[in-house]
Amino acid sequence: MVIPWFSSMMRLLLFLFALILARSVADAATANYTFTVESMRVSQLCNSTEIIAVNGQLPGPTIEVNEGDEVAVNVINGSPYNLTIHWHGILQLLTPWADGPSMVTQCPIQPNASYTYRFNVTGQEGTLWWHAHSSFLRATVYGALIIRPRNGSAYPFPAPDQEVPIVLGEWWSRNVVDVESDAVSSGQLPRESDAFTVNGLTGELYQCANETFTVDVQPNTTVLLRVINAGLNTHLFFKVAGHAFTVVAVDACYTANYTTDTLVLAPGHTVDALMVTNASAGSYYMAVQAYDSLSPTTMSVTDDTTATAIVRYNTTSTKSTATPLMPAMPKSSDSATANAFYFGLRGPASPGAPAVPSKVDVNMTIEMGLGQLPCDSTQSSCSGKSVAAAMNGVSFRLPTQMSLLEAQFNRTPGVYTADFPDAAPPSGAPMIEGTKVRRLKYNSTVEIVLQNPTAFPSENHPIHLHGFNFFVLAQGLGNFTPGNTSGYNLVDPVSRNTLAVPTGGWAVIRFVANNPGMWFFHCHLDAHVPIGLGMVFAVDNGTTPGSFLPPPPADLPKC
Repeated sequence: MVIPWFSSMMRLLLFLFALILARSVADAATANYTFTVESMRVSQLCNSTEIIAVNGQLPGPTIEVNEGDEVAVNVINGSPYNLTIHWHGILQLLTPWADGPSMVTQCPIQPNASYTYRFNVTGQEGTLWWHAHSSFLRATVYGALIIRPRNGSAYPFPAPDQEVPIVLGEWWSRNVVDVESDAVSSGQLPRESDAFTVNGLTGELYQCANETFTVDVQPNTTVLLRVINAGLNTHLFFKVAGHAFTVVAVDACYTANYTTDTLVLAPGHTVDALMVTNASAGSYYMAVQAYDSLSPTTMSVTDDTTATAIVRYNTTSTKSTATPLMPAMPKSSDSATANAFYFGLRGPASPGAPAVPSKVDVNMTIEMGLGQLPCDSTQSSCSGKSVAAAMNGVSFRLPTQMSLLEAQFNRTPGVYTADFPDAAPPSGAPMIEGTKVRRLKYNSTVEIVLQNPTAFPSENHPIHLHGFNFFVLAQGLGNFTPGNTSGYNLVDPVSRNTLAVPTGGWAVIRFVANNPGMWFFHCHLDAHVPIGLGMVFAVDNGTTPGSFLPPPPADLPKC
């Protein structure tokens, strides 16, 4: 016999569950965008330069969504170049076909063709970005990707009065595809950029400056700056004269509050920073300069110019003709300031913060190195030796006929080998070329010691992992001591998707391989990708529903 009050209670509970489910579905929306990639001309540095851009904008369109939303971006390639788009920092859980790195998860979109990237942003909040992931097109094909809390939810910090995306970039006064082609052909690193930019503009300290990005603010308010380093090859210092920052997130991962007057961003990094407008009424420069980590410093060839934007107090007493105040910038070789910022970040100590997995299934050491390999037949202006890079002695080469993800899904032999080494080769071993991946069991916990040895030359490498965030357990200078876990932060480590491994130093990261697919792990200095500083993790399928690699979409580009 069913007790009447129990039956009524069950109906009420079922109704409430259905209501909650319906609200959850209703809260999630689909954000649809169309990206048309075409040539355009931009006047900058006294030159008119033809670039490739999205929708005639530099930076390209900002994608703005809420946590839990679906995103669909139809990319129409009207440029003369093969192209892919990567959604930097999006986890792509069970949507690996939308990740975007050319020949890793897809063949490129050919000229006059299109592809629709479809993915969701469940479980992610903060500032990310999107960019081309094929050749140096990333220099001008990029934009912000902002994920706000789900409707009805709040930031884990006081709500700002104003939000401003700040996308930092590098500028060349010539075709960037030619810049890369010349470097590859000669077997050398590419020439440095001619300028830095803030939201596509160089600012008024450069020749022929005709426009400066300006932010109007009200006094005694809080501004959330969403800062992105979209530059190809340069770490950047960022300051605003007369103001300090409270960092609240990096790489769309919340942090414990970190107060500083200098932000440091490697290529690929994002920083969410609160700035209180408590200075005297007036105008203040945002300033962007290179952090040159190259050792020895005598080998530096980094652009030493300064890009600027303006923070202008919107008060009647402000004189628009007054020269903005310039911040005192660190020296370009100031590794102490850079390391203090990178090493000082911590994760949130809140009860809901993700816990560090304690049991490690896979231990790896990955040593990065620059070196040389014999010139190949395609390098028409190369003389004898070509600059090269490697992880654990393997200079990574992308396949040419089929993407790695298609080969994994179809079990196609001969495209890659699953023998990437777990440790560095013996000292003096020659560098080799190969398309080697490291296979990982589904849901395994992986710990990696990243070693950036003191060599000649050496520099800070920003290492980016596709498909996952990772915990940064420890960082330091010199050589890591194997087995020395006493310095690990297992309580509140910061989470990131891109980590700047210091010059002549090391870092330890840990992540759970809970996303089947092929995931690129590479240096985010674009000059280092074509010369081999990368590898790929091949994550197996799981055994439960929702842990299998899905089939490719019907419009996936063909090689």
